[in-house]
Amino acid sequence: QVQLVESGGGLVQAGGSLRLSCAASEGIDSLNVMGWYRQAPGAEREGVACSSATSGSSNYADSVLGRFTLVRDTDNNMVTLEMNSLKPEDSGVYYCAARPWHGFGYEGCPLRDEYDIWGQGTQVTVSS
Repeated sequence: QVQLVESGGGLVQAGGSLRLSCAASEGIDSLNVMGWYRQAPGAEREGVACSSATSGSSNYADSVLGRFTLVRDTDNNMVTLEMNSLKPEDSGVYYCAARPWHGFGYEGCPLRDEYDIWGQGTQVTVSS
């Protein structure tokens, strides 16, 4: 099974930028959807963005639309999440997730429980 490893988290001031990377242990062509979730202390894990190989497009949560950009890099078997204009409420552990092809493809973002593969997470802290 493909394994995912996140990197790039850290501490940044509000208004700053970070780039998160998620490296896959195998080719991501076998993955229908790759996405990013985040979880703040005491909160549920929420979807941030996803990239669908079915539609060829990315979708974003309203809270990050226009500030975050997800890029799927099949040549390097990874996805990156460029985060700009960061806010304190963007803080949390960011997880990379993937859903392989299961006979049909998602054009949008699957529900959280429909992702089969998860990374260990990387901490993002935005100070005010």
